[in-house]
Amino acid sequence: MEISVFDQQRINALPVHQSAPGLGAPALGGLRVIDFTHFIAGPLATQTLADFGAEVIKIEAPERGDDFRHYPTVDPAIPAQGGPFLWSNRNKKSLALDLKNESGLRVAKELIAQADVLVENFSSGVMDRFGLDYATCASLNPRLVYCSISAYGREGPYAERLGFDPIAQAESGFISMNGYADRQGVRTGAAVMDVATAMSAANAILLALMARARDGTGQKVEVALFDTAIVMTGFGAMQHLTTGYEPTRNGNVSPDTCPSGVFLSQDRPFYINCGNDKIFQRLFDQVLERPDLAYDPVLSQRVKRLEQRERIFQVMDEAFAKQPWSYWAARLRAANVPHGQVRTLGEALASDEARSRGLVTRIPHPVMGWIPNIASPLRLERTPAVPPTAAPSVGQHTETVLRETLGYDDERIAQLQADGVFGAAAAGAAKVAA
Repeated sequence: MEISVFDQQRINALPVHQSAPGLGAPALGGLRVIDFTHFIAGPLATQTLADFGAEVIKIEAPERGDDFRHYPTVDPAIPAQGGPFLWSNRNKKSLALDLKNESGLRVAKELIAQADVLVENFSSGVMDRFGLDYATCASLNPRLVYCSISAYGREGPYAERLGFDPIAQAESGFISMNGYADRQGVRTGAAVMDVATAMSAANAILLALMARARDGTGQKVEVALFDTAIVMTGFGAMQHLTTGYEPTRNGNVSPDTCPSGVFLSQDRPFYINCGNDKIFQRLFDQVLERPDLAYDPVLSQRVKRLEQRERIFQVMDEAFAKQPWSYWAARLRAANVPHGQVRTLGEALASDEARSRGLVTRIPHPVMGWIPNIASPLRLERTPAVPPTAAPSVGQHTETVLRETLGYDDERIAQLQADGVFGAAAAGAAKVAA
């Protein structure tokens, strides 16, 4: 994907984000999170905490910051805030800190000493080399919840292995289950393992905080991408363990229900999922007007329908091709048959369903004016998500954090700058000013 300029006209056409009115303080208000994460799984986990009021301080390498900042598309006006980074880092503060610098490391430890949560997803051993391993951090702050996100866990023979979403999809068996039987399996276009791992990490952190509320003590929390990927294979894993059955690739057809799959109207593809016998009967009786098939003693049984899939699909294909999607959509909805258009991503984001849920909006940005926002899927009536703020530039809140959180004065900040804690460029600027 080539670097491009954000389409500001398209962005300005989005509705302005309207936050839900809360009746109480934010659910995680007063919680301080020190965020050592990068790329996807870690930042998405901490963003969930930030969305509900936690103060998330993202510690980044000076100048370049999180490598994910530079993933396309990137607008030259904000070169270190590409679309993927904006998607996964809202509501955070950015502190630019060189952890290889002793003075920088001391700053990090001071923050950890007064934090509630630390989240990191470096390669195994990196935090140890910084002197920020769990044992050290727990000695600084026994109440600390320390969450490590890794590929294969922090212990055992595979702890040192690097791993990314598609590798987890491949090694978990997930790819082998997806695609068509006559070709190699395929990975998902979206980074589903990263997203699921982020959700798992956020849940684990909240569970540890609940335990701390009872006994006052923090703990180490660990979430691995591979572990999550195994869970994401769904009930197929238990089918295999109980019977030896090896799931096969079935394309858009379900191996467990019939008829389920993609069908074509005159103008649009759409998906139907008949999860039980009653839905099948409503489909063939009320939608297709074939009561003879709806109540056929053989076809009205799920297992028997699986054996007659080709016959059933032929009837459906012939019928659906006679009318446009608008005709079938109305009938399917009236009959309460689960269905949905096969949309492009753009169509989904602009859909009536997305609009009715307030999922896609725009929020202010200090440089661009406005940027798009995709709302949190978590809806809490009394303590909803806080109003979203755009993901920060590298080190945007460095001085704010040092002054307001750690109480540093001008002299100490100037000394840290001169020592190179905030990067070579900042140190050079300090020398010029002197």
